[in-house]
Amino acid sequence: MADITPAELHQRQQAGETPTIIDVREPWEHDEARIAGAQNIPLGTLPDKLDDLDEWKNQEIIVHCKGGGRSASAKAFLTQQGFTNVRNLLGGYQAYAAEGK
Repeated sequence: MADITPAELHQRQQAGETPTIIDVREPWEHDEARIAGAQNIPLGTLPDKLDDLDEWKNQEIIVHCKGGGRSASAKAFLTQQGFTNVRNLLGGYQAYAAEGK
């Protein structure tokens, strides 16, 4: 599945959509600033949380981190685990925050 741009995510949220968003940053990063509605599952704990995510296996999941690197790893991991519609937020939270200004 193609990745998602910050502009596209903002547009969808402004239209009232509530996509499933997973923030793979550390809890302290999530506490400092976050995308509304994002669930915090740090990259290192993602393998332990697969059962919790099973209901979303065939639904769109948007993953993000600070700049896009960790979330690219999360997308690759989830795809390997059989998730069919994982999208990485290009540029991560930094790009999303900058786009929203």
